[in-house]
Amino acid sequence: MGTATVFFPLYMAVIIAFKQPSEMTNDVAGALSFPARWSLDNFRQAMEVTDFWHSLGNSLLIILATIVLAILIHSIAGYVIGRGMAKKKSFRFIYLYIVSGMFVPFSILMMPLVKQTAQMGLGNRLGVIILYLVFYMPMNVLLYTGYLKNIPVALEEAADIDGASAWKTYWKIIFPMMMPMHATVAILTALGTWNDVMTPLVIMSGTGHNTLPLAQLNFQTQFGTNYNLAFASYILALIPILVFYVICQKQILNGVANGAVKG
Repeated sequence: MGTATVFFPLYMAVIIAFKQPSEMTNDVAGALSFPARWSLDNFRQAMEVTDFWHSLGNSLLIILATIVLAILIHSIAGYVIGRGMAKKKSFRFIYLYIVSGMFVPFSILMMPLVKQTAQMGLGNRLGVIILYLVFYMPMNVLLYTGYLKNIPVALEEAADIDGASAWKTYWKIIFPMMMPMHATVAILTALGTWNDVMTPLVIMSGTGHNTLPLAQLNFQTQFGTNYNLAFASYILALIPILVFYVICQKQILNGVANGAVKG
């Protein structure tokens, strides 16, 4: 039953992607049937409509920049706050303030962000990257501070006795030891950024720098939706995710296992 729940939607997506509009029907048997002719025409048209390679490049650029900056900035913030909470109560307040950002709906922030990014000249990819760093900061700081509890303070004390600065101690000792959490943050950030359409829509719409999810909105018009081309585009967008999983499968499984052990 579980397998059917996973594969049936994928089956329907593939079938619709290969069918022609004339083959679409409300009949159950017709909807489940194979296309009369297997052709890649829908995929070629979908790539043209979405300007696939350009949109894919924009998405990958934003994702990679967000991942790198998130790991660098959020890990430092998590380290400072995590160690600071054991010494000063003010860090506890800062921690709660940052983490509380997870409970703020994007709809509340949307209009002010559109106005402010436009005024600051950030209605572009840089503006989207900065916003992603802000949006993912609460969750990532929560993850890093939680993982930091499993790293003994004695390691830092020993480095301090040896004359290492706090900055050197972090980069030489703490940062490498948080690699499993870096992998988790990278995966969550990549998937969240890849699937997001609202942020690029309200910030970059009309700039010519569409991300792939934003470009896929071209299939929805006031006259209806071309489901065949849309689903062909969705299948194309699924391929990078599958490649990402195949390449990073070991890291993903290790991150899950380490998270389970640490938890």
